[in-house]
Amino acid sequence: MKKINFLILILVIVSCQKEEIDAIPGYIKIDTINLDETNVTSNITDAWVYVNDQLQGVYELPTKFPVLEDSIQTLRIKAGIKSNGIASNRIAYPFYSSYFEDITFNPDLIININPSVNYLDDIQFFIEDFDENGLKIDTDSLTFTRNNINGINDNYGKITLQDSMYLSEITTFELKELPQAGSPVYLELDYKSNTQFLVGVYVNYPQTVIQKDLLWINPKQDWNKIYVNLTSTISEGIDATSFKVFIGMIRDFELERNELYFDNLKVVY
Repeated sequence: MKKINFLILILVIVSCQKEEIDAIPGYIKIDTINLDETNVTSNITDAWVYVNDQLQGVYELPTKFPVLEDSIQTLRIKAGIKSNGIASNRIAYPFYSSYFEDITFNPDLIININPSVNYLDDIQFFIEDFDENGLKIDTDSLTFTRNNINGINDNYGKITLQDSMYLSEITTFELKELPQAGSPVYLELDYKSNTQFLVGVYVNYPQTVIQKDLLWINPKQDWNKIYVNLTSTISEGIDATSFKVFIGMIRDFELERNELYFDNLKVVY
């Protein structure tokens, strides 16, 4: 009798597995995720897809993927980025909202989704977009200029090193309200450059200043957007009175001149 029951159990398991194998999936197709903000750039590379709050998968855009669901399900999509511009360090960007839609899935049906997201309502920004009269950054007057030719929006900043000029650096004004204890803090930056440059943070303590070099960014011929993770550096600055984010460039004498164009410098927290 026990042998018969065991055989029945095996048949049931095999039958269930066959049904799963034979199931015909529906498909979701996503080309891009749009950031629905005026005159704001983004570099959204991935879709983090949830069905009824269960992670379906992380997909590089554009994508088409199967979903073994039927009837009406709640779809949630988070916008993913490459943290620090590193392809192996993909995250759902914590400052973008999620996209929700109730979807009726049917076998073998391709559903086109056009998600859009926004910045969350309760986040804060330090922004320098070079479009106002003054500047919110400290600059070197010998190497820094403000330009408006072939920019992303209107004006942008430019650092030029030539002849015997060896280095240049710009820093934000003091940032005194940045959250700690692991709360996310990111630098967003649009740039193009013919040489690498450095992003880091000055941690200002009552009696000293600590320079934290965070990321060397490789040259890009065309405008690119990067999201630089400042979280751990800010959280480790216990008892700091303020912080300054800096961008530095050192002369590469193999080139006639070094040029860095940058815009929409934004610290998000």
